[in-house]
Amino acid sequence: MTAEGAPAPGENPLVEGLERLPVPPTVLVIFGATGDLSKRKLLPALYNLAHEGALPERFHLVGSSRSHLSDDDFRREAADAVREFSRRPPDETVLEALLRSVRWVSGGFDDPATYEALGTTLDDLDAETGRVALNRAFYLSTAPGFFPVIVEHLGRRGLHECEGSGAGTRIIIEKPFGSTLASAVDLNERVLSVFSESQVFRIDHYLGKETVQNMLAFRFANRMFEPVWNRDHIASVQITAAEDIGIGSRAGYYDSSGALRDLVQNHLLQLLCLLCMEPPIDLGADQVRNEKVKVLKAIRPPTPDEVDAMAVRGQYAAGTAGGEPVPGYREEDGVADGSTTETFAALRLEVRNWRWAGVPFYLRTGKRLARKVTEIAVTLKPVPHMAFDDPSHPALPPNQLVMTIQPDEGVSLSLGAKIPGTRMQIRPVQMEFQYGAAFVSQSPEAYERLILDAMRGDATLFTRNDEAEAQWRICDPIIARWGAPSSTDRVPHYAAGSQGPAAADALLRDGDSWRRI
Repeated sequence: MTAEGAPAPGENPLVEGLERLPVPPTVLVIFGATGDLSKRKLLPALYNLAHEGALPERFHLVGSSRSHLSDDDFRREAADAVREFSRRPPDETVLEALLRSVRWVSGGFDDPATYEALGTTLDDLDAETGRVALNRAFYLSTAPGFFPVIVEHLGRRGLHECEGSGAGTRIIIEKPFGSTLASAVDLNERVLSVFSESQVFRIDHYLGKETVQNMLAFRFANRMFEPVWNRDHIASVQITAAEDIGIGSRAGYYDSSGALRDLVQNHLLQLLCLLCMEPPIDLGADQVRNEKVKVLKAIRPPTPDEVDAMAVRGQYAAGTAGGEPVPGYREEDGVADGSTTETFAALRLEVRNWRWAGVPFYLRTGKRLARKVTEIAVTLKPVPHMAFDDPSHPALPPNQLVMTIQPDEGVSLSLGAKIPGTRMQIRPVQMEFQYGAAFVSQSPEAYERLILDAMRGDATLFTRNDEAEAQWRICDPIIARWGAPSSTDRVPHYAAGSQGPAAADALLRDGDSWRRI
């Protein structure tokens, strides 16, 4: 797809097709281009965008890390990564065309010489394109400690702007964005001392998932749900992100992070925002993110004395996964002896506004649980009078709407229906919509959508600075409480392959129960 300019007024990727959303000529610089994220996600995403014709005609890729590679070396490594991890077998002609003009810049991220070499490379690419100015997008696929280092060096070298060219600059920052509120505020200040907020794209890859984006369509394109989308009709909401795997080779990161930082502070709170936000004026970036921030501000951070009543943690012990015995967290390679890092976290939150006051929101995530599933379950209140009561049968459960984000993307609604026969007997039945059955085309990976939007300059699916800080304000008191010396010995354990720690039941309001994983 050839593209020379920005999207026309009124166009938005949530409501318009890719063919109507041009991407300006761009050079994408990936810092940490030989790392795991780049190989597994970023490079395959770029290939699939090229396969779909979604990249601009003038697109260039520059990789950078400490590795001493030639352009050809990087080209070969990138091709191997695409062949191994792409969601579709690559067309070698498309792959060769994508990688034909890649460049490599070796050097440390804290070395000014790296940025001198990068500046020269970018100038050369600008010269090759002639009169067409290239936008610049810098992707920080590195350890978080390098985020401010790279940003500040880009500023010192003047790579954060394209003076007089008419082109724009973006910086794409991976999670985690800080590890506490104070560190997030500090990182924001350092990033915004070089780049303007409109140039900064903080990635939460959950927001690029098709089913997550479909929550906006589900809520705001279907009139039937709005009348019941409030405290008068909804009894409770559960948001679950369960994994059946352990930490694998991530001990170095995970043991200093834990489940709360890894998934709750970002992914699960983002899902809660999309579920609870008020309808925006339109689906532009500012309007959507303004409404999400309002939701976060309506969640009062707990006091230290309130944490134990609204947050529970746990750590997996030895158990079974897929019928095979697996070790406990403390026996995993790289985990510190006696570690109290949580591999399970559950919260009960309340959104204190007119629409949601009094509705409990239960959030939970964990490693080594019974199966892999990410879902949102909205439980409606029971009907005020059940005319079909039959003492010989159990009570009919209330209607429940379940949005499954992974692995089987879709939406289901439980309804009460009559069982065939001569008696009036009611039981729950499921109405289901599944992406795989409804749409012939394969869903794109989240990074495909997010990389394209960042190059386009559309920040709708990215986190704003005040949004990131508001998320940390909710989680900070819990982190502080769990890290206090008096509480480090109170980490409940749960068997690998189970439903999680029994202590999580204490968060539930009378009459509520966790959905079985």
